[in-house]
Amino acid sequence: MATKEYKTVLVEKEDGITWAILNRPEKRNAMNPQLHFDMYDVVTEAEGDPETQVLVITGAGNSWCAGMDLKEFFREGDKNPEFQRQVAWASQEWRWRKLFTFPKPTIAMVNGFCFGGAFSPMIACDFAIASEDALFGLSEVNWGILPGGLVSRVVTDVLSLRDGLYHAMTGDPFDGRKAAEMRLVNYAVPADQLRDETVKLAKKLMEKNPWALRATKQAYKLVRGMDYSQAEDYLAAKGAQIKIQDRESGYDEGIKQFIDDKTYKPGLGPMARVNKDS
Repeated sequence: MATKEYKTVLVEKEDGITWAILNRPEKRNAMNPQLHFDMYDVVTEAEGDPETQVLVITGAGNSWCAGMDLKEFFREGDKNPEFQRQVAWASQEWRWRKLFTFPKPTIAMVNGFCFGGAFSPMIACDFAIASEDALFGLSEVNWGILPGGLVSRVVTDVLSLRDGLYHAMTGDPFDGRKAAEMRLVNYAVPADQLRDETVKLAKKLMEKNPWALRATKQAYKLVRGMDYSQAEDYLAAKGAQIKIQDRESGYDEGIKQFIDDKTYKPGLGPMARVNKDS
């Protein structure tokens, strides 16, 4: 399938991985209105694209994303409230609602600066791997505002009260090593290993049953807001749904490989998938 061309995003596909590369390196990939519209389309296209098994979001040059383009998003947007409303909708839609519920695994490959509004899509991704020298910051307090949009809310999903308040209230930046220590990212690696480590994780995920992966991420994210009785009912229904939707019949195949064929041992890696191209 041919990839579309966008003004502010590069899309590359290779071996089941779709790379969405924020492409405003001269602005440290700050998000302007066009980027929000482009990324909304990129994420929407990837949802139903059979070539996309894992979506990776990264940035061109030495930045992942420096947050919002203040001039284009705010100052220019104030001149046209209706357009600003459309941009705000696209911004929240791709950065959180669509990305958080994306039906396939997502990885934020944080290769450099990650500030302010960039925290939302990074946290919305299922995984985040950072370069050790990547630079993070919630610097809004330094010019008299707060981390808006959904940033203040989503940061509470991954940072402790002490760490989150410290960085939101001081604006102090921190590197990829500190981000991993605080569990903002899964782990940090030297810059020259970042792409290889991201591909390694993507390939590990592609070995799994895609319907089980989708149900697992949905269930894990949603049950966090449920009480135990609600979670019990929801997980039972979700488990039944997998068996209906799974064209690979992963449950039956796993039992067969374990009991009958004796080729699979739980806990020692994924079972052998069948009908991978269906």
